[in-house]
Amino acid sequence: MFAVVYRWKLKAGADAAFREAWREATVAIQARFGTSGSRLHRTDDEHYVAYAVWPSQAAWAEARQAPPANPDASSKMREAIEQSFPAMMLEVVDDLLQVEPPTAR
Repeated sequence: MFAVVYRWKLKAGADAAFREAWREATVAIQARFGTSGSRLHRTDDEHYVAYAVWPSQAAWAEARQAPPANPDASSKMREAIEQSFPAMMLEVVDDLLQVEPPTAR
């Protein structure tokens, strides 16, 4: 398993448009490239961070060379971004993240 962390600073007032486009792009990427999906977070300094899980680094690299899975959503995301930071590539060495929260005891 391979993960990538993305980080962006958005233009003022672009949060809702970015989030909608991010969701559309992520669904299309999952369907086209077989990823495990992504989570989007907002930081305390108003940046957005996404954590995406891929089957392998090779699959991620191949997808980056392909046309966007959803060109319209990709374009809308780019329009909302003021600054994009370099992606951080991560090798998963231990995984204790639960998809569903544990039931209360």
